[in-house]
Amino acid sequence: MFIAQHHKQDGAPAAVADRPLRVALFSGNYNCVRDGANQALNRLVAHLIDRGHAVRVYSPTIARPAFPPAGDLVSVPSVPIPTRREYRVALGLPRATRADLDDFAPDIVHLSAPDWLGGAAQAQARRRGIPVVASLHTRFETYLSYYGLGLLRRRADAWLDRFYRHSDMVLVPNAPIADEFAAKGLGDRVRVWGRGVDRAVFSPARRDLGWRRGQGYGDEETVVLFFGRLVLEKGLAIFAQVIAEARARGRRLRPMIVGDGPARGWLAERLPNARFLGHLTGASLGAAIAAADILINPSTTEAFGNVNLEAMAAGVAVVSAEVASATALIADRISGWLVPPVEVGAYVDAIEALIDRPELRASIADAGLAAADAFRWPSILDGVIADYRWLLAG
Repeated sequence: MFIAQHHKQDGAPAAVADRPLRVALFSGNYNCVRDGANQALNRLVAHLIDRGHAVRVYSPTIARPAFPPAGDLVSVPSVPIPTRREYRVALGLPRATRADLDDFAPDIVHLSAPDWLGGAAQAQARRRGIPVVASLHTRFETYLSYYGLGLLRRRADAWLDRFYRHSDMVLVPNAPIADEFAAKGLGDRVRVWGRGVDRAVFSPARRDLGWRRGQGYGDEETVVLFFGRLVLEKGLAIFAQVIAEARARGRRLRPMIVGDGPARGWLAERLPNARFLGHLTGASLGAAIAAADILINPSTTEAFGNVNLEAMAAGVAVVSAEVASATALIADRISGWLVPPVEVGAYVDAIEALIDRPELRASIADAGLAAADAFRWPSILDGVIADYRWLLAG
C-alpha cells in the first residue's frame, strides 16, 4: 500500500528550505460554488498566506460568488457551462493572464482542475521551467455516465492521463487513489493531500433535541440524512430509491436533506415529505448534521468524501458507497458501513440493522468520531507546503 511521506528539508538548499514561496494556483471555479473542492483550495491559500507565502489565484469568476475568496484572485475570461450555469469554463490562457503570471514569477504552479485553463497553464509553466503540481479533487471521469455521455469515457481517461503525467507532482486525497496512480507509472511523484474537519462546526455537542423538534422530528424518530450538493452525480437517484425501498419494507422514514443545487426540484418530486434545509453554514450546519442519526452517502464521484468525515465528526453513523474515498476513511462495520455502490437493498439492509440495533449504531458512531479526530487541517496543510519544498529541492 502507498504510504505518503512528507520529507524533511535537511538536505535542501537554504534558499529552498527557508524562504517564503510564491505559488500560482489555477482553479476551475475558485469561489463560484461552495463545494468541498473549493473550500479545500481556499483553506490552503489562507494557510499559505498565514505562513508567510505569496499566492495568486487564477480562475473564472461570477458576478455573485458563493463566498469571499481567500487570497489575490485574478479573473480569467470564461463562459458558463450550458446545463450547469453555476459553473464556468475558461477556454485557455489569455495573453494578459500569461503576462500576469510571468510578472508574478511563481516558484510553483498548482493546478486544481484538468480543464482547458489547467492544461494551458501547465504548458506555460513547462515552457518557463516552473515545477507543476496538480491536485485531484473530483473523479471527473465518473460524471459522464450521469449525463448520458458514457461514450466519451475513453477520451476523458486519455486526457486525464496526459494531464497528470505532464505534472511534476500529483497530490491525491487518499492512499487508495495514490496506489492507483502509482500503478500507472507515476511513482514517487504521487503524494497524499488529505482533508481536515472543522471540529468547531462538526461535533456531537451540537446535537440538540429542541432543534430536531423544531424541524418536526420526534425524539424517537430515526433521522436519515443526505448531505451535499444536490446534483445527480452525488447519487441522488440511489438515495431516492433507498428511501422508497425502506418504506416498502414498512420503515417510516422522513429524510433530512442538507444542501442545495440544480437537482433540488428533481429530488423533491421523489421525496415529497423530506425536510429540505437548503445550504447551511457554521453553527446551523453543525446543528443539522449532529441532529441526524444515519448519513446515507451513495456518491461514487467523491475523491475524498468530506461529507463522510464531517458526519463522523458529528457523531453520526455513516452508510456509504464502497469506493476509494470511503474505504480510506471507514473501517467497514466498525467506524461506518460500506455497501456496493448501486445495490439499493444493501443500503436498506444497513439502515434496518442500525435502526433495530441502537447499540450498534452508537458503537459505529463512536468509532467514526474517534477516527475523524486524526484529520486536522493545520498539520495536513503544512504537509502540502512540505511537498512543495521537496519538489523544489529536486
